[in-house]
Amino acid sequence: MEKLIFLINFVADSCKQPCKKMTKYPSLQRLTTLLFSIGTLLPLDAQTKENEHAADSVEWNHLDDFVIVKKKSAKFNLSGPENAFKINQNELFKAACCNLGESFTTNPSVDVNYSDPATGAKQIKLLGLSGSYVQLLTETLPNFRGAARPYALRYVPGPWMKSISVSKGCSSVKNGYESMSGQIDVEYLKPEDPQGVAINAYLDSELKAEANLDANFHLSPRLNTEILLHAEDRFMNHDGNGDGFLDTPDIRQFNVQNRWDYFADKYIFHGGVGVINEKSEAGQVTHHRTADHLSPLYKITLKTQRYEAYMKHAFILSRENNSNLAVMATGSFHKLDASYGFKGYDVDEGNVYAQMMYESDFTEQHNLSVGLSLNHDYLNQHIATQNSTDNTSRKLIDKETVFGGYAQYTWKPFPSLTAMAGLRGDHSSLYGWFVTPRINLRYTPVEVLTLRGSVGKGYRTVLPWAEYNYLMASSRELVVENLQQEASWNYGISAQLTIPINQETLRVNAEYYYTDFDRQVVVDYDSDPHSLIIGNLSGKSFSHTFQVDATYESSFGLDITAAWRLNDVKTTYNGILMEKPLTSRYKGLLTLSYSTPMDIWQFDVTFQLNGGGRMPAPYKLADGSWSWSEKFKPFPQLNLQVTRWFRHFSIYAGGENLTNFKQKNPIIASNDPWGPNFDSSMIWGPVHGAMAYVGIRFNFGKL
Repeated sequence: MEKLIFLINFVADSCKQPCKKMTKYPSLQRLTTLLFSIGTLLPLDAQTKENEHAADSVEWNHLDDFVIVKKKSAKFNLSGPENAFKINQNELFKAACCNLGESFTTNPSVDVNYSDPATGAKQIKLLGLSGSYVQLLTETLPNFRGAARPYALRYVPGPWMKSISVSKGCSSVKNGYESMSGQIDVEYLKPEDPQGVAINAYLDSELKAEANLDANFHLSPRLNTEILLHAEDRFMNHDGNGDGFLDTPDIRQFNVQNRWDYFADKYIFHGGVGVINEKSEAGQVTHHRTADHLSPLYKITLKTQRYEAYMKHAFILSRENNSNLAVMATGSFHKLDASYGFKGYDVDEGNVYAQMMYESDFTEQHNLSVGLSLNHDYLNQHIATQNSTDNTSRKLIDKETVFGGYAQYTWKPFPSLTAMAGLRGDHSSLYGWFVTPRINLRYTPVEVLTLRGSVGKGYRTVLPWAEYNYLMASSRELVVENLQQEASWNYGISAQLTIPINQETLRVNAEYYYTDFDRQVVVDYDSDPHSLIIGNLSGKSFSHTFQVDATYESSFGLDITAAWRLNDVKTTYNGILMEKPLTSRYKGLLTLSYSTPMDIWQFDVTFQLNGGGRMPAPYKLADGSWSWSEKFKPFPQLNLQVTRWFRHFSIYAGGENLTNFKQKNPIIASNDPWGPNFDSSMIWGPVHGAMAYVGIRFNFGKL
């Protein structure tokens, strides 16, 4: 332990006093410092296989009743009423998984796409709908709201995650009313996990380097603490398509968390603090010369500082009937300074969330959960929409306080049937009272077949400038109307068939979900080629999603998953019901995972076929050509990874997008970013080609 403290202090001093010869080459200096830090943390004699983290002592996740189908697969919810699954670490290790946004590569249900390549903004898509309709939680607490939402997927390092729980459709009302297409709950590594230090180091062919550290210390039989560290940097500008713009931003991020837990006979405490410091630089890398002058470089810079803290208190009232009282709270301060050429968006955002809940099993058949919650958002924003000839600057304050309560009743009359009904009532300082009803049913008529159905409502308050500020990267004028609260109904049915084949298992799942919007905030790309209108829905808007998938897990180390999904997503734009633009109509997925005897080698292959879709209405450019086609075509992607397991460490290497498919001209009018046609929001596919990477994971055990 003394050596580790000495090393950390030595690296910190080295960063403060860099070698004078290297200051001429800042990127080389940054890379050398980071790699030196990684190299000195690696052990000289690693001899034991990487240990798996133990199961949680306390499960705060409400997506309970999971069972493990096989060691290396995800966990499937076979007995709970919700259509949910849990992605564990073994599944995450099948890909590089540098952050949350790269954790769904092998998953058929969740897509992650660029919203804008110029800024690096990404979004999750679930049930054919954008990530704004997915409630994002960290350990059951709502997180990453407002200005953090467009970039939240890169704020959670992959090696920090213990599991990801995904619930489709209307889920429990315990965590609020904002789940409209589902919930994604991230579980971090726990302080109560086996004591020791784990390190992950990563480097790809575009010279993106990452280092992660997880250190657990058991201070007493009841008190534990954990330190999580993350650093990443990119040391090479990459412009694979030659349009003069970076394909991916140069992101320099430092992320740290300190987490604690305390266990007593009838009391449990979890708490922690975290800090994120990030700088993202993107835009032009080469000047464009016109007939009479050299235009200035178009630069995009995002500077982010984020501070957050959380605490959970659980009071066990009776172990016989699982009666407990829990009090939870989280707070965050998020500061973003963003510049898009001559435009700018600065925000100081604060959020406070608190919840108190009581839960008890009256009998084995009856469970009741009741609770109260409070959420407060405050955003102090400065918006500069100036261009080279006109300056417009204004301040805007958005704030909302929502107080509410819920009751949820779960009935299990016999093992084959579970019914869960929940009702929330909430009062918003902006929109008044609203009610959220939800019902989930599970029925198992025979042992191998599980049927589920759900219906429920969801609501969401949109913070337009905070959530869509990345759209300012285009020359289009961003027009924001007086927005209503969003509201939708979600209906879902699913059937899961588990077929035993000798000592192996074939699992087949089929599901259908329909989301119907009563009110919706719509981003209109079609009405005006030189503006983006964020306004209220006037007409119909819905999403139909049908998916079928099958997983076969063999006893000789081969796992196969195949899936096919169809999306029918339509919204009314300017009085016309049309397909939602930039949304694939279908997706096919095939994953193969093979482990040799004794789990020494592991080979993982993932193939995706992403269907085509509609582009926003094209228009003619100055030279008479069309801005883009009316449709975009299907495209394939292939990922591969090989892992060699040792006793205390593993080495992995692989490649992403090995089909080398790239969207042509992802940035419209890239040769004239100061002109009226510059647009970086027309993204439907990958913006960079094939990429290779290598990494190493260490688990030192107890120091």
